[in-house]
Amino acid sequence: MTYPRTETRLGMRITWDAPIEADDGVVLRSDVYAPDDDDRHPVILSYGPYAKWHHFADGSPHQWDRMRTEHPDTVAGSTNSFQAWELVDPEKWVPDGYVCVRVDSRGAGRSPGYLDPWSPRETQDLYQCIEWAGTQEWSNGKVGVNGISYYAMNQWQVGELNPPHLAAMCLWEGAADLYRDMAYHGGILCSFADLWYQGRVLDRQHGLGSRGPSSRFTGDPIAGPETEIDEVLASRATDLGQDHLEHPLIDDYWKPRIPDPSKIQVPLLSAGNWGGAGLHLRGNVDGFVRAGSEQKWLEIHGLEHWTHFYTAYGVDLQKRFFGHFLRGEETGWAEQPPVLLNIRHPGDRFETRGESEWPLARTEWTPFYLDADGLTLTEKSPAAAALEYEAFGDGVTFLAPPFEEETEITGPVACKIFISSETEDADLFLVVRLFTSDMAEVTFKGANEPHTPVGHGWLRASHRKLDPDLSEPYRPFHTHDERQPLAPGEVYELDVEIWPTSVVIPAGYRIGLSVRGRDYVFPSSTPQPVARPSTAATSGVTFTGVGPFRHNVSADRDPSVFGGRVTIHTGDEHPSHLLLPIIP
Repeated sequence: MTYPRTETRLGMRITWDAPIEADDGVVLRSDVYAPDDDDRHPVILSYGPYAKWHHFADGSPHQWDRMRTEHPDTVAGSTNSFQAWELVDPEKWVPDGYVCVRVDSRGAGRSPGYLDPWSPRETQDLYQCIEWAGTQEWSNGKVGVNGISYYAMNQWQVGELNPPHLAAMCLWEGAADLYRDMAYHGGILCSFADLWYQGRVLDRQHGLGSRGPSSRFTGDPIAGPETEIDEVLASRATDLGQDHLEHPLIDDYWKPRIPDPSKIQVPLLSAGNWGGAGLHLRGNVDGFVRAGSEQKWLEIHGLEHWTHFYTAYGVDLQKRFFGHFLRGEETGWAEQPPVLLNIRHPGDRFETRGESEWPLARTEWTPFYLDADGLTLTEKSPAAAALEYEAFGDGVTFLAPPFEEETEITGPVACKIFISSETEDADLFLVVRLFTSDMAEVTFKGANEPHTPVGHGWLRASHRKLDPDLSEPYRPFHTHDERQPLAPGEVYELDVEIWPTSVVIPAGYRIGLSVRGRDYVFPSSTPQPVARPSTAATSGVTFTGVGPFRHNVSADRDPSVFGGRVTIHTGDEHPSHLLLPIIP
């Protein structure tokens, strides 16, 4: 068929492949789902690489089946004819008087150009798409951006530019700092971005044409209309994994890709996931805290990465937010607490509670000291001791005594740890864990992993340099702008950021801290880490406790640099401790 083309379906006026010309002449392609009238309406816009013509069930069948069967309210009230991965369902928004605009990002889906995720060029594209949408005949001039993950991550980038027609942002489970939140956790390269790019983006690159899937929306190729050979496609896309590998420090590659939240002035709703360690939590919290917006809200929930965006709970939250800022409606948002937390209990049970700030002002910051002699966490500093472990091994676990009464931990977590190494560097993988009275580990359903522990933290020892302006005792902030090698055998003080968490600990349960030399592995029922992966799998991937966020790139972890043995030092002169946010 010839595009652009407009038709009416399910009471919506839909324009397929509406052109948006960027300032360099590249024509991006968008789909516009609008009410079938001649009025002007607010706009909900998204821009990303997953191919706007690819139905959710076709691109992510496992997630689609789980979502609709385990959470039937996610698909209720819609024929689900135009559902797409991580985007709003137009059938649930257009009847309320919104125009939904989906833009294929440059080089992806139906949009030509050079494919380079989160690049400055993409940020400019999104800015121009927002301005285009704000000036069309069907627009009331107010544009809201919305979506999960990628469709939230690029919002942080464009938000600091404050496009004139951008009226509100809903950033759902999306990293803000591409280096710290995704590519290099604590300075350690994560393999996720490369695997994601190879498996979820390049298979929808513009130019696949008839070699790729066809759309159930239109019957035509989702990544066409041109069909190119592999060599041409390769010349039109960056090698994201290689890009990250070649830039281990924050340099001129990363600086334009890491936004400054303090420049954002637009009203925003930032929604994170307690089980989103590795991608879908830190940025939502840090972006909220540092955002310059006078009107900003934080929400944190649990369960799978894609679930609550589509549940009645999530849709109601989004509609009350956008109704207030895009339509001027009395949605009750004026009474919305600045922070809305779904407090997590064992068994994936949640209790919703409003708060006034983050971190909570009434937090009792409580240090639990590591005792290298007894492998315990104590409230008093122990006698001096030292303990060695293999630098690439499963490490050691320190256990606190059982809690005498139910205790809530909600907020940022940090660990100060003193170490020495046989080599010039060491990678630390810290895991906060919860155990029952009979020492069975309690895990939670996470954003991308069925067995997430209470909290994760990482640090490459040579990246220990702190930013004095952004660091807090409960949230170390590392500069990652230079490498400071270790002198073998010398003791160094490291401050490790552990991503925010929430858990209500039943009486008789205990907290543990594992200090490891590699990624956490979910065990069956013992506090000692064992190589026993979970049987849960999706898309052929077996989960082991960290989902797809693994730090297994051999080129980043040379054994001559990171191998050998690491020693943990504890006691008064080396007060290694875990700082927990206990809520009275």
